[in-house]
Amino acid sequence: MPIYRVLEPRLSGLHIREWRRRALHTVVLLLGTLVFCAIGLIVLDNSNHLLPAKMFRGFWNALNLVTTLGDFSGLERRDKVFMMFTMVAFLMIGGYALSSLTGFFSSDAEMTRRENRYMERKLDRLASHVIVIGFGPLGRLVAGRLHEAGEQVVIIDRADDRAAGASVLGCLVVQGDAGVDHAVLDHAKIQQARALVVTSEDPDRKLSITLMAHSRNPKLKIAVTGANSPRGALLHSAGASEVVIMDDLIAGALVDRLGKAPL
Repeated sequence: MPIYRVLEPRLSGLHIREWRRRALHTVVLLLGTLVFCAIGLIVLDNSNHLLPAKMFRGFWNALNLVTTLGDFSGLERRDKVFMMFTMVAFLMIGGYALSSLTGFFSSDAEMTRRENRYMERKLDRLASHVIVIGFGPLGRLVAGRLHEAGEQVVIIDRADDRAAGASVLGCLVVQGDAGVDHAVLDHAKIQQARALVVTSEDPDRKLSITLMAHSRNPKLKIAVTGANSPRGALLHSAGASEVVIMDDLIAGALVDRLGKAPL
């Protein structure tokens, strides 16, 4: 499954603008050389024709040179010598164009742009899905159980390896830092989502993600883990619907196991 990379569109946009600048530069060079060739042929024309006829023949021969049509008219030796030098100039410009422009279509930035466009179409169709932030051990388990329950899951992670791992498993992935860039949540269609599960280990990121998600979708169910009760209360005030206190959960599980163990 492809990955939507939030940071890459900006870099891809810069790359496309640079490619357009180079393409424009190449076109200007080609047109300039064409005009120079036509003017040179007009100046070298010693016939008795009027200037409009000389201009037409000069541009005709110049365009024939560029298009390699070969239908030249009225060329003398010095015209041919001049056109030989012009041919070399066109070959140099053509080589420059090939070296600077053709690599764009197979570049990483262009491939990322195509991948993002494909992912945009898939993400635009999402509704009532569950977003899981973080694809570490806990996030992987949560995503797996949600998938088994028939939920449509979108993974958000900023790390290349974890985003790639989620993609290999067939998950929809938005790569970016949801705790810093609100565009990450927007691309994951937070406003159409049914629920959000935050599995990040960083307490400050948990808080910032909860605040940002709640501000964008006040009706969103947000489940997040907390280190202790005071932290849980802070997450609740930030908009979390459910806060799982890890220490309480583990302690309760241990006590339950003791109660079930034979005496």
